Amino acid sequence: MKKGKFKHITTVAPLVFILVLATAFHYEVHLTNALTSLPATDFGVKVPFWRIFFEPFLGPLLFFNRSIYALKELPLALLWLLIFYLAWVGVRIFRKGEQRKTLLLNQLANVPLLLGICFSIFVLILFVPLPNNKIVNNSAHSVLVTTHDHTEFSHDGLISEKGMWKWHKRNGFDAFFITDHANHKKTLRFVQAQRNGEFPIEPLVMVGQEYSGSNHMSLLGLNGKFQTKGLTDKMVVDSVHKYGGAVIINHWFDGKGKEKEFYRDLGVDGFEIENVGSDLYYDRGIFVELKEFCEENNLMMVGGLDFHGYGRVSSIYNAFEIPNWDSMGPGEKEHAILGILKHGPQEKLRVLLYKDRPFYLDSNLIFRPFLTLINYFRTLNYYQVLSWFIWLVLLRLIWREGKKRKLDGDKIMVWLSCTCSLFLLAMALSFYLREEAVKGYNEIYAEYFGILGPIGLVLLIYVLILAYFRFIRTPKKSG
Repeated sequence: MKKGKFKHITTVAPLVFILVLATAFHYEVHLTNALTSLPATDFGVKVPFWRIFFEPFLGPLLFFNRSIYALKELPLALLWLLIFYLAWVGVRIFRKGEQRKTLLLNQLANVPLLLGICFSIFVLILFVPLPNNKIVNNSAHSVLVTTHDHTEFSHDGLISEKGMWKWHKRNGFDAFFITDHANHKKTLRFVQAQRNGEFPIEPLVMVGQEYSGSNHMSLLGLNGKFQTKGLTDKMVVDSVHKYGGAVIINHWFDGKGKEKEFYRDLGVDGFEIENVGSDLYYDRGIFVELKEFCEENNLMMVGGLDFHGYGRVSSIYNAFEIPNWDSMGPGEKEHAILGILKHGPQEKLRVLLYKDRPFYLDSNLIFRPFLTLINYFRTLNYYQVLSWFIWLVLLRLIWREGKKRKLDGDKIMVWLSCTCSLFLLAMALSFYLREEAVKGYNEIYAEYFGILGPIGLVLLIYVLILAYFRFIRTPKKSG
């Protein structure tokens, strides 16, 4: 096969592959009711402009972020990237007639750079809010509410209160409770600031707290002085109810708490039937058992977003049926939400799941990154496919021009790695500054500063050493 014809095929083949998957095997991204497994046809999904514009760069990152077992699958995907790179290096060395030793040393020196780039991609996916798909509410009376999330005033949160508000606004929510661990006083002040008009009233912020008793519980509607220290589970539940609040048992299915009958007898109002932060797709036998238990005992079932400011993008929503929402005041809205949580019926609260791929188990994930990539292409709409076409052609032209100009790929790798090291150091610095601002409340800022800072610094030092040899020092001529 002629070289030019081969290059033509390698350009056209990916375009055909993407087009076939996106059309003949299309998978429509949709919302489904977790309790009935039926599509929520009154809700849609909107792909933002900037994601479409940069689809080949943002799309795969966001799709891997939503992986069912993201923390297992992301490292595997990056491992395969490293394997392919090493295989490509091996082929280049094998085909090189002379200077094999020099090429081998150069490519081995690139391995730490590639590891740094892969780690930076991992950090980017987990910690940086990319322009992800947004839910579109076409229903007559449904409002979207979060009952479980954490700010930086929790020991494990990585987002400010204002950042949490912006995140919920960006993702189409109408209201949310902040349920920081063992703390609600900061939230009280934040809620009061919203009521005083210091920032917009939508989405509505409400006060909650996650109580770590025999099982984690969301205590919702805490609008006064409230203490849990030294109290039993029963005393905490009774105290919340005394002041009109609701109590939800969080991620009971993780097996760390007591029997569900114990919490029913305490008088709790319901259970999380799904939880994004803990395990979105736990054992379906336990799911059915918990669902039937809640139905038999008139306990509400909710979806736990459990958002901490990082990790998987929004994948679960609680849709409350509340007519005349827009004409209500803040207090009336909160009262309506708490009323459904405490008294039901379940028909007034749907748990919606974002579905963009078929379900699979975590028994054999080694080749899952390839299937995830295939499933990603299946979800693309025509505008996203067009974005891929344009960028692939553009990148092909850039590649060809680069070869004409004899651009040094090893030097490009240095520049890219330098950018990644600075990104890691910038993330570490931001965590350090935030840790100083919320000292006494937060532990995870310091933890991630202690990880990203040293890795970014080591990568930068290595990059600078390599840059010296590749950009400044010239090889000695023999003779």
